[in-house]
Amino acid sequence: MPRTDDAPDAAPGDVAAERPRTPRTREGRAAECVPDPQRAARQAQMRTHNLSVALAQVVDATEPPSRAQIAAATGLSRGTVTGLVDVLIEAGLVRELDPVVVARAGRPAVPLAPAPGRVAGVGMEVNVDYLGLRAVDLAGDVLVETVERADLRASDPGTVLDRLAALAGPVLAALSADGVRVAGTALALPGLVDRITGPLRYAPNLGWRDVDVVARLAAHPVLAGLPPRVANEANLAARAEAHARRGPVAPSFLYVSGEVGVGGALVLDGEIFLGRHGWSGEIGHVVVDAGPGATAPVSLEQRAGQDAIARAAGLAPGTPFADVVAAVEAGDPRALDAVRGAGRWLGLAVSTVANVVDVSEVVLGGTFGLVFDEVRGAVADALADRVIFADWSSPSVSRSRSGDYPAMTGGALAVLRTVVADPTPWIAAAS
Repeated sequence: MPRTDDAPDAAPGDVAAERPRTPRTREGRAAECVPDPQRAARQAQMRTHNLSVALAQVVDATEPPSRAQIAAATGLSRGTVTGLVDVLIEAGLVRELDPVVVARAGRPAVPLAPAPGRVAGVGMEVNVDYLGLRAVDLAGDVLVETVERADLRASDPGTVLDRLAALAGPVLAALSADGVRVAGTALALPGLVDRITGPLRYAPNLGWRDVDVVARLAAHPVLAGLPPRVANEANLAARAEAHARRGPVAPSFLYVSGEVGVGGALVLDGEIFLGRHGWSGEIGHVVVDAGPGATAPVSLEQRAGQDAIARAAGLAPGTPFADVVAAVEAGDPRALDAVRGAGRWLGLAVSTVANVVDVSEVVLGGTFGLVFDEVRGAVADALADRVIFADWSSPSVSRSRSGDYPAMTGGALAVLRTVVADPTPWIAAAS
């Protein structure tokens, strides 16, 4: 059948390529000789969207998908997906794996995976007893990391941030030497970070208040071109946990991270619930003891933070938590009582939160993950006893899957989501 117009073929991934063609009048063809910038803009936006959708299918998959599987999942045509994937491969964002023979007739399926070691996000963290950074690529592999143990209670913000920039310099230089393109940096902090205006408002365990962290770090030449986005450490750790639990159904859970402080984050359908300012999840400040004998309201952090557990175990505050874990594993009665007591206070706090936000799972990370077997029972019992809907759906308790230093991983993943959301700058740079 002859064509009824003289328009050029659309590029792969262009939505116009999938629209049925209709006869046009001579006047219509003449009008098309004048470029329509709005139409061009719409087509460019659609192409960017389709590239993002295709890349997300590869990056978020738990099993490497084929082009046909991406087409089936997204509703895009096979030809469109092929064109999009070819562009992503050329840009070094996606790679092909060895073909897999399938039972049905036809060519073997070619699985797709994120390209390792090509684009990375850098997650940094300042916590009460350490600072460090970790680079993670699109494939989820840790390319390089460095951690420095330090007691940063009542520390000077400028001095600590200078130390962090000094740690970042060699890492960024090593990535550049290896040909890794750095998408950006993110910094996790144990306190209130204003997600609207940016500054760290308050980190009580560090003793920091109203610190313009980004400006301080951007003043260093090594980070001037990569100023960090700043977020609460528990929120970023929960992002890493959500990534570790990704699957056909987006995860929802309450994440609780035990450190010197106790942080928390609510994950709903794979996304972090931040609250209006980004200040949600401060479970460590939930009051758990205000009865007779308590001279003032006592928070969860004062009963179940690292220092509180160490003190109850007969160790000095500031003792590395590895010493507490070793004592628990050795069966030391005082250490066991300290950890189990912390579990009871933790259960009281999380059951209060569960009644407010209606969660079906509580994930224990940080120090609570290290002593999970000793605290799980107390937390589960509290949830069963105190959550009003427990008779119909008692929240489960599980150990974190995101590994050590999850806030650094979460920061790197947050940066990499910007690449997935708009891969076009990386495609242009590669070409």
